[in-house]
Amino acid sequence: MQKPPQPQDFALKETSPNIGAGAITGDKLSCAYDLVEQMQYLYVRVVKAKELPGKDVTGSCDPYVEVKLGNYKGVTKHFEKKSNPEWNQVFAFSKERLQASVLEVVVKDKDVVLDDLIGRVMFELNDIPKRIPPDSPLAPQWYRLEDRKGDKITKGELMLAVWMGTQADEAFPDAWHSDAAAVGPEGVANIRSKVYLSPKLWYVRVNVIEAQDLVPGDKSRYPEVFVKVVLGKQIMRTRTSPSKTINPVWNEDLLFVVAEPFEEPLILTVEDRVAPNKDEILGKCMIRLQNVQRRLDHKPVNTRWFNLEKHVVVEGEQKKEIKFASRIHTRICLDGGYHVLDESTHYSSDLRPTAKQLWRPSIGIFELGIISAHGLMPMKTKDGRGATDAYCVAKYGQKWVRTRTILESLSPKWNEQYIWEVFDPCTVITIGVFDNGHTHGGDKAGGGKDSRIGKVRIRLSTLQSDRVYTHSYPLLALHSSGVKKAGEVQLAVRFTCSSLINMLHMYSHPLLPKMHYIHPLSVIQLDSLRHQAMQIVSTRLSRAEPPLRKEVVEYMLDVDSHMWSMRRSKANFFRIMGVLSGLIAVGKWFDSICHWKNPLTTILIHILFIILVLYPELILPTVFLYLFLIGIWNFRRRPQHPPHMDTRLSHADAVHPDELDEEFDTFPTSRSSDIVRMRYDRLRSIGGRVQTVVGDLATQGERFQSLISWRDPRATTLFVIFCLIAAIVLYVTPFQVVALLTGIYVLRHPRFRNKLPSVPLNFFRRLPARSDSML
Repeated sequence: MQKPPQPQDFALKETSPNIGAGAITGDKLSCAYDLVEQMQYLYVRVVKAKELPGKDVTGSCDPYVEVKLGNYKGVTKHFEKKSNPEWNQVFAFSKERLQASVLEVVVKDKDVVLDDLIGRVMFELNDIPKRIPPDSPLAPQWYRLEDRKGDKITKGELMLAVWMGTQADEAFPDAWHSDAAAVGPEGVANIRSKVYLSPKLWYVRVNVIEAQDLVPGDKSRYPEVFVKVVLGKQIMRTRTSPSKTINPVWNEDLLFVVAEPFEEPLILTVEDRVAPNKDEILGKCMIRLQNVQRRLDHKPVNTRWFNLEKHVVVEGEQKKEIKFASRIHTRICLDGGYHVLDESTHYSSDLRPTAKQLWRPSIGIFELGIISAHGLMPMKTKDGRGATDAYCVAKYGQKWVRTRTILESLSPKWNEQYIWEVFDPCTVITIGVFDNGHTHGGDKAGGGKDSRIGKVRIRLSTLQSDRVYTHSYPLLALHSSGVKKAGEVQLAVRFTCSSLINMLHMYSHPLLPKMHYIHPLSVIQLDSLRHQAMQIVSTRLSRAEPPLRKEVVEYMLDVDSHMWSMRRSKANFFRIMGVLSGLIAVGKWFDSICHWKNPLTTILIHILFIILVLYPELILPTVFLYLFLIGIWNFRRRPQHPPHMDTRLSHADAVHPDELDEEFDTFPTSRSSDIVRMRYDRLRSIGGRVQTVVGDLATQGERFQSLISWRDPRATTLFVIFCLIAAIVLYVTPFQVVALLTGIYVLRHPRFRNKLPSVPLNFFRRLPARSDSML
């Protein structure tokens, strides 16, 4: 009888890896790479050669170097007709896979049929010195080349450095690894570890005020003029001017996203709508963003008049520019006081404004050790068997990191460690695992897109300072057939606080820069600008070498998080019900008190009620003291590991197949009937907005719960201390005075109000919610 399939384990597991470079080696203690397991490598730096003997008829040679260790072989590029070549290339061989006792470095002459031996250098592995970072790099030495018999040749020397080291060595990222032996030379760059930086993003505000002395083609009609503004692939239009004259007025703001360095100009085109779907260009001007004023606050910048140029087509394809007196009046600036959102607002890793002058000092560092993965699903087929070429990508702030690709392994070991500066603890780092589809030289050689395997998010505020967390995170992916576990990734994380006072002070600051509250952007604007920012970031990173693929960047930035999903809507509804369940429980408890279901409890409540009525000044101190005691009581049950994707919370473990079919349907829908398509798309559009609102309501309620749950240990510490102080202050202060001051403060004059959010509201908005655990 066939056994029923076992349910998959989606839980987060605490692990005990053998991490720490803190092992004492000799008389030194290595402190680098202490969040990952030590990996030993044999490094060979081939620098250059001199006075190589000629092998060709002409007396010259085409030299290259071959580094051989057992079955592994690395090769440098070759130079044509050069007896003093320079390579400066590093080769790394994993000690775990060493199958030989002798290292052979061979200099050969490139030939059409058979490459000739020029000379070689042999090393016994037992005699190779060890180097412990952060020692200075090992100085290369000249070695006389030997022939096949071991005799020194008359001419020819090779400069080498050979040492045993770890992955903490500075030569590690750019070295040729023995793992790349199966990859062609053109594909080696695709498997190395790299660090990328997101481009610096700015908001460009274009205030189109008015135009003067326009010359329409048809002077017998009133012109219907509007302005089209183009910045790269972004195109926006003003409304048609209500004043249908040759001096139209708009006074309309348009907002764009641009990245440094500024590559494309801002193009303003004044157009006249002469007929439906037919516009006549009345003038055009081009503005270079390098010359645009940058502002850091809400003060208006100076306006400028720009001359408009009209392009007239004459003699076929030739264009002739005619300058005339038409002008356009604008106010254009680069807004550096905003934070340009390119991530999902729930999982932001950076909240700083664009302008560096407004940055606050860092409050600490975050270290991530990407140790290994196991149980990965085969993502493709090689030689008739399933295989995965896995690598990790981590994104925090402007810094992206990518580990090296481990070829054809379902249990890869990376053991790479990275570090970021932290400016705000209420931020999220995202780690994704992908299958490399370009390990054999890119698309021309049969490579495809990099497939997503799974993703992990960690909110820094949920981590205790200076504690190392080692967990194995399940890699969950939702498919049209349901949620699946594609393996597990083992991580080690540590958040180190440099100034506790500065970090606690951050909880009183607004979450976003001041400009977001003084001149707020609408939700529709933010969604549109975020989409443009994601496209710019993915385009720039895909142009790096080696590229960080567009599909990888979009997955890390949650490009499709706004799409309608019945599953997400149900999950958000039940999140709200979970928040309200506490109030419902209190109501049931009070109902049981009223119905004398427990007489002793009811009598005690009557006594407490009479005391509070006779002494009303004890009400607030009692409430805050009660909250203080609950917070202290919950300390022993505080979470001991970071939150992770919860399949039950996300309603992914029992979702109906029809709902999954709807969630993975194309947008617009692929249904054949036009009426069904219209209704279906409208339902999804409205449902997407409803799900967002419901999720935001659930987030607010969950933040109340997190006040005393120790989910964010620093926030709960501040709150329970505040409760204790409030209980004491309210005890010694007459109740009438407290009530009077509270009423006067709530009813205060607008002159005494600040546009920025209050300190309690800032503190509340920084509290974690269960949205971090949503799949």
